[in-house]
Amino acid sequence: AYRMQVAAPEAMDLSQETAETLESYGAEPGKESFANNCLLARRLVEEGVRFVQLFDWGWDTHGSNRGESLEHGLPDKCKQTDKPIAALLADLKQRGMLEDTLVVWGGEFGRTPMRENRGGATMAFHGRDHSPEAFTMWMAGGGVKPGFTHGETDAVGYTAATESVHLRDFHATLLHLLGFNHETMVYPFKGLNQRLTGVKQSRVVEEILK
Repeated sequence: AYRMQVAAPEAMDLSQETAETLESYGAEPGKESFANNCLLARRLVEEGVRFVQLFDWGWDTHGSNRGESLEHGLPDKCKQTDKPIAALLADLKQRGMLEDTLVVWGGEFGRTPMRENRGGATMAFHGRDHSPEAFTMWMAGGGVKPGFTHGETDAVGYTAATESVHLRDFHATLLHLLGFNHETMVYPFKGLNQRLTGVKQSRVVEEILK
């Protein structure tokens, strides 16, 4: 714990980066931003941290207010995240780290293709409700095929139509890429050996692997 404490301040000092690197991410040392977090993630991976998780809030575009609207809030969030995510992938690749680093981007559900209309009244801003029927995740590096799309929705984006991946299968695939067999990686709980992918049949989605 002490060694971690003395190493962490230097790893988290973004001012050590070049002006060109800061610009590529849109990072500003000393400020809170998703761009800073992406650059910090690269620095932590360089230091040997094996798992880094970034959170970004504000994607719940119900249209209840300007910040949650499709015409204002969503474009603002994309502007905040697109540049640093692209910079992170390019930075990892340029440093020869992407092949050994799995980057996963995703959320907990998708959005409906139709406009949300709460209470039967026309809302001031456009928004969309939660949709568990279809949503997209992407991965880069770490053993997955580059430039590859697996599965698609129906014509309006309401539900998964072809090559849909169940959450259990995604977890099995993720564990496989991290070097674990989801069928043998068990933990005892209430007298049973439990699996992270549950008791139902799960599979590794080989189609997306190199």
